[in-house]
Amino acid sequence: MSDARTANLLGALVVTLHDEMESATTDAAEHGAAYPAALATMLGEPGLSIEALRQILGLSHSGTVRLLDALEQEGTVERRSGKDARSVALQLTAQGKRQARAVLQARQGALEPALNALTGPERAQLLRLTEKLLGALTRNRQHSDHICRLCDLSVCPDASCPVNCAAQGADA
Repeated sequence: MSDARTANLLGALVVTLHDEMESATTDAAEHGAAYPAALATMLGEPGLSIEALRQILGLSHSGTVRLLDALEQEGTVERRSGKDARSVALQLTAQGKRQARAVLQARQGALEPALNALTGPERAQLLRLTEKLLGALTRNRQHSDHICRLCDLSVCPDASCPVNCAAQGADA
């Protein structure tokens, strides 16, 4: 098998999984674009600042503020006092936490058919290969946060996250 064919098939797999995840998470969030990732990120990292969320999502400041305005209007996010008088800490409301959990469950559900096609040993091999690829593709801390913007952080603690570990090594 050639490297070109492997790359082509990997690209097709990535696109297919992305499409499945995007469809499932936008349905669960009841919005498209950055909504699902914003909810998942704030669930995993309560108290983020607007700037930190902006960087993670890869949005402009004004785009992030518009997103937060919409989330706040629908009752999923609250802006609270931050670490100093000039900052704001973002918190999900109870409704926002429910919706964020629904997004993560939908994401998991979209990925399960691909995993179900594999045997136990194949899944273990895929885990090792995925960890290796993610570690190799992580450039720094900011990039790692962007990579994990739709991750369920409860199932991948920082100490064992290949993206986090690679970011620590890159920033050292």
